[in-house]
Amino acid sequence: MRVNERYSTLPAADRSVHITNICAIEDIGYLPSEGTLLNSLSVDPDTECRYGLYFRDGKRKVDCVLVYHHKRASGSRSLARRVQHGDAGPAARSVRQDQPLPGKAGPVGAGEPEPPLDCHEDDKRFRRQEYEGNLMEAGLELERDEDTKIHGVGFVKIHAPWNVLCREAEFLKLKMPTKKLYHINETRGLLKKINSVLQKITDPIQPKVAEHRPQTTKRLSYPFSREKQHLFDLSDKDSFFDSKTRSTIVYEILKRTTCTKAKYSMGQGEGRKKDSALLSKRRKCGKYGITSLLANGVYSAAYPLHDGDYEGENVEFNDRKLLYEEWASYGVFYKYQPIDLVRKYFGEKIGLYFAWLGVYTQMLIPASIVGIIVFLYGWATVDENIPSMEMCDQRHNITMCPLCDKTCSYWKMSSACATARASHLFDNPATVFFSVFMALWAATFMEHWKRKQMRLNYRWDLTGFEEEEEAVKDHPRAEYEARVLEKSLRKDSRNKEKRRHLPEEPTNKWRQRVKTAMAGVKLTDKVKLTWKDRFPAYFTNLVSIIFMIAVTFAIVLGVIIYRISTAAALAMNSSPSVRSNIRVTVTATAVIINLVVIILLDEVYGCIARWLTKIEVPKTEKSFEERLIFKAFLLKFVNSYTPIFYVAFFKGRFVGRPGDYVYIFRSFRMEECAPGGCLMELCIQLSIIMLGKQLIQNNLFEIGIPKMKKFIRSLRLKHQSPSDRDQYVKKKQRYQVDYTLEPFAGLTPEYMEMIIQFGFVTLFVASFPLAPLFALLNNIIEIRLDAKKFITELRRPVAVRAKDIGIWYNILRGVGKLAVIINAFVISFTSDFIPRLVYLYMYSENGTMHGFVNHTLSSFNVSDFQNGTAPNDPLDLGYEVQICRYKDYREPPWSEHKYDISKDFWAVLAARLAFVIVFQNLVMFMSDFVDWVIPDIPKDISQQMHKEKECYCWTIIILKACENKSHS
Repeated sequence: MRVNERYSTLPAADRSVHITNICAIEDIGYLPSEGTLLNSLSVDPDTECRYGLYFRDGKRKVDCVLVYHHKRASGSRSLARRVQHGDAGPAARSVRQDQPLPGKAGPVGAGEPEPPLDCHEDDKRFRRQEYEGNLMEAGLELERDEDTKIHGVGFVKIHAPWNVLCREAEFLKLKMPTKKLYHINETRGLLKKINSVLQKITDPIQPKVAEHRPQTTKRLSYPFSREKQHLFDLSDKDSFFDSKTRSTIVYEILKRTTCTKAKYSMGQGEGRKKDSALLSKRRKCGKYGITSLLANGVYSAAYPLHDGDYEGENVEFNDRKLLYEEWASYGVFYKYQPIDLVRKYFGEKIGLYFAWLGVYTQMLIPASIVGIIVFLYGWATVDENIPSMEMCDQRHNITMCPLCDKTCSYWKMSSACATARASHLFDNPATVFFSVFMALWAATFMEHWKRKQMRLNYRWDLTGFEEEEEAVKDHPRAEYEARVLEKSLRKDSRNKEKRRHLPEEPTNKWRQRVKTAMAGVKLTDKVKLTWKDRFPAYFTNLVSIIFMIAVTFAIVLGVIIYRISTAAALAMNSSPSVRSNIRVTVTATAVIINLVVIILLDEVYGCIARWLTKIEVPKTEKSFEERLIFKAFLLKFVNSYTPIFYVAFFKGRFVGRPGDYVYIFRSFRMEECAPGGCLMELCIQLSIIMLGKQLIQNNLFEIGIPKMKKFIRSLRLKHQSPSDRDQYVKKKQRYQVDYTLEPFAGLTPEYMEMIIQFGFVTLFVASFPLAPLFALLNNIIEIRLDAKKFITELRRPVAVRAKDIGIWYNILRGVGKLAVIINAFVISFTSDFIPRLVYLYMYSENGTMHGFVNHTLSSFNVSDFQNGTAPNDPLDLGYEVQICRYKDYREPPWSEHKYDISKDFWAVLAARLAFVIVFQNLVMFMSDFVDWVIPDIPKDISQQMHKEKECYCWTIIILKACENKSHS
């Protein structure tokens, strides 16, 4: 018999085990006590139970809470009728279920009129009764409270006694610290002096928590075993299993415990017998009770409690209060995070997220410093930049061709002087160095995180977590089981139809009974969902994703049309200042429109990605999470970066030439880049979208929405009477306060927010060197904002063990590799870096950049305009224009092959492609070299792990020797 079968929480009738067998009850670790079934009375119950943190007796701690909605009008008579007419279940267990759970709830008096029968509510109530009975059979102790300040909401408090904690810790193979202590190898010589100096320097920025102090000794961890309890320090059993571990154990029991006998009263009609049988089979095949019960509305929530209040007078000191003071306060933004305390309170998965966010934020500091230096270099050399000086020099008198048909007139290149000077701030030789630096920075960041992750795995005893993770990830989801059951029932009905036409065989009652008992196992174990079953969902996913991407492209096209039409309209304005700032006005307003659309579509795409993942019916929670992350990231990546990709790689590339322009819908002429290139516009686009998303979507929403909810609650409290207000504030229990908090929705939104920001920092960093600085400033606030949200605004999540950040690491590596390619194309095709080099080394007469602007401009004879496209006011500049200039490499109008692409174009194109190939391969090689040079496991951690294995082996040898000696 396997271990998980031994600790199965199925009802006794389904396991064919007599429930009155006391030895069997003791074997599963449950010893019934009178306190489990009796109400506890005290003079001041709120003080005794510490306002909901303990049971009414003030001794048993609340490890988890189940919340359900109930109707106070419902009485116990309908339940009695249900037991008489329905499936009452095993006799021994029904005795326990007929008794009420301890707490404030009591049965309705016999003299009250019988309420009308609500079948759905009655069914939920009966299923809760059976499920809670099964929890007590598993060894848990329950206490109900329906007399709360929240109308229509009941609470079931759950406590796991010591023997249950020991049994489940052994079953889950939890590593617990033993009595064995060993010394951690300390650095010696020069490294020791350097570490001591760094420790003294960084002491003011260290959090004042015990878990964050450097330790010289470590306890050997060993998988818990009830037979080897003498290895562990059990002097204080109340604190041996902390609140995080206790809630994890209880939630594992809640997932394994089933509700199999509850049957909905469908009526007596023949048409409802089939539905009744279907529902009965569906509940017999259920495996993980709490997930199904939460999905079906039997319970509305299941969560562990916070340790207590985090602020206020006379508040007992607890980990939540300590985290609020040393982690979630904006006043400690300059300090390191107490990651070990975060892990102790929230679990490894959330601890790893904040550890990763801290490492990412620290790594942004050198990137920000280098970005500032690059920006200051551009600022210092702007007056020495010859191309921008030529563009600003009015003596050159370069007349440019109109930017639009009819309404736009000729214009002077010197009017774009400000744009040209600003472009040099970001388009200078230092940006190439910065792009190479950021590519190596991304590789170094990934390696640094892997080393930090290994340190945390060693410190948190997660080095041997693979086997446990494999066992957990195979748990089927409730939706998958329901889909499998539906397929099984269809298959079963087809088989019955076939058997009707075959001669009947003699029935065997014993065989029929076995088949009935094993129906749920057969339905779920043998039948699986194949690709044919999922094909409609896959097809829907493919079509929906393509449609969503097409919607994004259509919106970008709409913004392009807006830019073109707005530029044409502003060109008709009589004000010279308006006409001189057309590019800036159009660019800024278009980017704001893009920002608003991106924020709205992000929310829509998140919901669509979740719906598309649900209809796929993934088997496990891990598979569901990975598919959801992939779809959400794909849609949000396209949504966030499509406008930026357009400006970087498409704007100004397919415009044609004067006299032969390219039109959209035969009406709107494609827009052109400024004479200085599109890099400045790309910088504006990137900065506004990045800063806008961080300010509005990330910070304002996360700060504003919770504040608004608190404000609404305070308004409701003010409208209450003074007596109700005092009772609301003073007598609300801990589980009631936590229920009013927002439920934990997972880490996917938090990771997604940071991954999109990582893309802004790395993908187009050549056009915006200040991106790491703004990301750093945002993350300093983001860490404390997320911390405050977890401490004050969210229910305490169930702790989940995790060894790494999962699929997010692969996404980060993919974004880092893509960043090298994109920056190569940005430098080569979007900026003027390559054309300048080509001119300097191939066409310059004196080895300087003088004449570069004139070299990049082609000439056009205004007499070659197509009919209806020439300017309406050709004398707007005060003189008649014969030749205008436009940015392109084409033959002049006096050439034999006028307006054809010139040889200079092909020379520049060849240089651009060559630069992309060299840059990409060189930077990729350097990144891989960094990856190879830096080991994934730090040397000191490798030595400590080896030392721990030696201690572990010696412990096993001693244990085996003791066992052999006792047997002999």
